[in-house]
Amino acid sequence: MEDLEIVELYWQRNEEAIKETSKKYGNYCYTIANNILYNNEDAQECVNDTYLGAWNAIPPHHPNVLSTFLGKITRRLSLNKWREKNAIKRGNGEAALSFDELEECIPSNSSIKEELALKELSEAINTFLETLKVDERKVFVCRYFYFESIDEIAFRFSFTPSKVKMMLKRTRDRLKDYLIGKGVLE
Repeated sequence: MEDLEIVELYWQRNEEAIKETSKKYGNYCYTIANNILYNNEDAQECVNDTYLGAWNAIPPHHPNVLSTFLGKITRRLSLNKWREKNAIKRGNGEAALSFDELEECIPSNSSIKEELALKELSEAINTFLETLKVDERKVFVCRYFYFESIDEIAFRFSFTPSKVKMMLKRTRDRLKDYLIGKGVLE
């Protein structure tokens, strides 16, 4: 079933929408959740919550790209669950490692208090990503949006793990310089 047809089922409040979403995007959403949580039960719970989130968001939203819409919901729910589970101790998953890697170029404490500053940071990162070569951008997004491991990224792009690590390091360094140059970081 095409995405527009699935979205139309949501608009009609037809429960078949969830079945079709699961059939077409269940594995995609599960992969995102599991890359963050590294726990099958928690990942599946987030996927199920994604379907509920989509049900509650459509309408009024009418997503142009259903996969991206569902991916964002899954990612947000998974990160919230990860934070909840790791409030006291840090986990060993790729999410923790990814956050540590980005810590040097994006402030992780509450120094960005205002929502305006957070929006400015988000816009600056998006603008920076547009300056990257396609492979660099894809590797960066796989690591820091989908929380894929270095080995998964290397396999996906037919790179060596050391090439992926170096590419990410150089991109993080350039991102830090870019954010400092834009006055987002000091």
